[in-house]
Amino acid sequence: MAGHVQGGVKVDFLAAGDELLALEQAKYQAGFRFVVGIDEVGRGPLAGPVVAAAVGFPQGAKIPHVNDSKQLSEEKRLLLDAAIRAVPGVKIAIAEVSVEEIDQINILRATHLAMRKAAGEIPEADCLLVDGLPVPGLPCESFAVVKGDAKSASIAAASIVAKVYRDNLMVELDKLYPGYGLAENKGYGTAAHLAALRQLGVTPIHRKSFAPVRDILDPPPEQMELF
Repeated sequence: MAGHVQGGVKVDFLAAGDELLALEQAKYQAGFRFVVGIDEVGRGPLAGPVVAAAVGFPQGAKIPHVNDSKQLSEEKRLLLDAAIRAVPGVKIAIAEVSVEEIDQINILRATHLAMRKAAGEIPEADCLLVDGLPVPGLPCESFAVVKGDAKSASIAAASIVAKVYRDNLMVELDKLYPGYGLAENKGYGTAAHLAALRQLGVTPIHRKSFAPVRDILDPPPEQMELF
């Protein structure tokens, strides 16, 4: 199926029997009323927050032909982000957990916290499809879906919304902390980013509990030469 979004740009929509809708359809057939997908982005970078998004489409909605955000070009992600937001009745929530909290409670717990925050902002949800492994403390019944962003339209949509949001955030942080290439590397530990860290030092948005940053703040002792 095909349609149009703003500016007359064509976007494809999922057919009713598409495999990406099978999980959602099964949950609605099981009696759930509003299914929401959840995904996160930013678990691995050395800088910036971790971000989670929750996206729920009404039953019967025309859903853009989404895909795992990592499989999409930046241009395609931006197009799909706009198309997702344009779906009538869609519910979207985005939550971020700061670098300070990541360093306090560790990245796994921070990721789970971001997911719980995002889920809590969609009170209509009574079923959550969560990318990856189970997340404790979610506000309603949830189902973990390994590689869910390739199996569920809702999770794939959440992955796109989260990625676009965080990428935009890192572009803004690049203006505040120039020299680290954050607009390009999005906080990930590229060779150029690591070189900038050694040359320019650690900023307030770097994760001090992550080894490459921690070792610059507190270098490990040099090993004695054995020979």
